[in-house]
Amino acid sequence: MATRLRSLLGIALGYFMVLLDTTVLSVAEPDLASSLGSSTAGLQWAVTGYSVAFGALLLSAGAAADRYGAHRAFRFGIAAFGAGSLLSALAPDIWALVLLRAVLGVAAAACVPASMALITRLYPEPGERARAVAVWAAVSGCAMAFGPMVGGVLVDLAGWRAVFLVNVPLALLVLGLVAGRAVHCPRGTRRIDWWAQLAACATLALFTDALIAVGSGAWLHVSCSGVGAVVALGAFVRRERRSPTPVLQAAVLRARGMGAVLLAGAAVNFAMLGVLFVLPLLLQQELRLSPTMAGVAFLPMTLPPGFNPLLTGRIVAKVGPWKPVLGGLALLTAGSVVFAAAVLNGTPYPLLAVGLLLSGFGVSFALPALVTAVVTTAPEGAAGAAGGLLNAVRQVGATLGVAVVGAFTAVGSEGAGRPLAAAMLLPAVVCALAAVLVHHARRS
Repeated sequence: MATRLRSLLGIALGYFMVLLDTTVLSVAEPDLASSLGSSTAGLQWAVTGYSVAFGALLLSAGAAADRYGAHRAFRFGIAAFGAGSLLSALAPDIWALVLLRAVLGVAAAACVPASMALITRLYPEPGERARAVAVWAAVSGCAMAFGPMVGGVLVDLAGWRAVFLVNVPLALLVLGLVAGRAVHCPRGTRRIDWWAQLAACATLALFTDALIAVGSGAWLHVSCSGVGAVVALGAFVRRERRSPTPVLQAAVLRARGMGAVLLAGAAVNFAMLGVLFVLPLLLQQELRLSPTMAGVAFLPMTLPPGFNPLLTGRIVAKVGPWKPVLGGLALLTAGSVVFAAAVLNGTPYPLLAVGLLLSGFGVSFALPALVTAVVTTAPEGAAGAAGGLLNAVRQVGATLGVAVVGAFTAVGSEGAGRPLAAAMLLPAVVCALAAVLVHHARRS
């Protein structure tokens, strides 16, 4: 029992570290920009370099864990994450950091599907497994809650490089906790189509690059990257049609309501990461808050995911997943509208706090319910593939949120608040559209 608990703690801390990296960098953006002389585009890539690799590789990471053994994939991912974090802390310029952030995304993708496989192996009995997954999920909520605040304290104490250095001892602790035979999974036989995976990564990276370039008005750059994205997408589709082991399972994509669930997952992360990219810049530049205070200012948004999923789970058990998903999307839409109103009125923090609170509860209602929705929507025997696809699409949504909202921010940086207000309204439009499609899928 003690060995299983130790292993579960290690798996949960590994997931905590991966998720912490999606939010901890947000309040370090101004210090990072001044230290490395970065433009808004460079900051966008420092954030999205992680989510591009993470999101694209999640499509095949589960298959890799099954092929080589989940314990090997998890330990490799944690070790690579620790080493990549150390190198990120030593990055000499913004583009070296972007490359290293992509390495961290690869490592994160290796960890997440493997962690679920390890929990299933450690706790084969359904009741025990449910409690173990609850612990795992609660730890992820803590990462969301404390990421911006931890990042702010670290930046104030030692600058942006400390944000990455903190991962090194954490990775060593995780590797120590999951050492031994208790955490062990057999090898599988399913092959992985790495060429299709490479085409998926190239598609997402080039499309993101085109969106980021829009913000700087580099239209030749936009055109070249856009054409490259289309070519890479065509190569991916062609490879998928011929592959005996496709990255995307057609049966999952054709399942009734799956498209609406996936769009909702992407919309939630679009809103959450778009806000986490823009608001730290406003809090530190407009309100003159220190990084620590900027992190504290995010607590109305980041605390609800630490406790509200327990309530969401009870609601889902009683009424199903669709109503909590719709409620979460409605709260995210309202939160984005409040953000836009705050920008137009000089960014008063009390109004921002209302938007943050609405968004925090929106995320904590929508995401747990979406996990249940994707599992119940998936065809028989394809729940794992559907769950991996949901995680991948969420990371794509996060990437697009930073790229699109950041592009509007770059355009608006030289003018008044109207372009910034428009940027804050974009997540409202995306979440409202997703809510309409979810409502339609629920009725059909």
